[in-house]
Amino acid sequence: MGQLDGKVAVITASTRSIGRGIAEAFLAEGAKVVISGRNAEKGAVALKEIGGGDNLHFIACNATKKGDIEALVNGTVAHFGKLDIAVFNAGGVDKTNVVANMTDEEWQYELDFNINHCFYGTRAALQHMLPQKSGRIMNMASMYGKIVTPGVPGYITNKHAIIGLSKATSAEVATQGITVNAICPGFVWTDMFEETGPASATAMGLADLNALGDLMASASHIKRPNTVEEVGAACVWLASDLGGGVTGIALNVDGGAAPY
Repeated sequence: MGQLDGKVAVITASTRSIGRGIAEAFLAEGAKVVISGRNAEKGAVALKEIGGGDNLHFIACNATKKGDIEALVNGTVAHFGKLDIAVFNAGGVDKTNVVANMTDEEWQYELDFNINHCFYGTRAALQHMLPQKSGRIMNMASMYGKIVTPGVPGYITNKHAIIGLSKATSAEVATQGITVNAICPGFVWTDMFEETGPASATAMGLADLNALGDLMASASHIKRPNTVEEVGAACVWLASDLGGGVTGIALNVDGGAAPY
């Protein structure tokens, strides 16, 4: 028996990278999973590659849009009959700038892509979880929700805010059998990093992608990247019955990079 047998989960931004790793970990433990992403063609490819059969479903979703997030959550219930686990994984550094030069449009996009996506998703998920008095919500923050680096103020601000949102929501719903936690990955070697990393390495004057990876991993104690499997395992634990007493935390999966 898997740790998540009989459970239904939805994960945003899960056709690739960390989100896909979480989906695969949940499926391996017996859950039914809805994956999502902006591109329906990539969704179809992911369904085929993951191979979850009837236990896996795709719903297109642009995580910057409130209506899409709400439709994704409600669509999961419509397809599988209920919702037990919600992982709001979308977000990242996209339209960024330093504070002095950031436009209103860039700032609003960062808010929509990161913290607003988690808020709208959490609110929608609670409409299904509160009546059943059970559920697990995980919001993807980052080690940069606990530390700072210059040049990405939108990302830093939003990841700090995601931790606050998770803690505040946990305090409201914990007595209803619902846990709410933030996940704080460090540097994770993903397929997305392999696509975007070479340009960054060149811009930084580094020899290649491996040199960039070594530099990014050097902030951790383990001196290597974390893996999507390690993030997925942490999410499985929080999603399981054994994770029922753990709520309102910001769980580091960063090899010791964050100081707390």
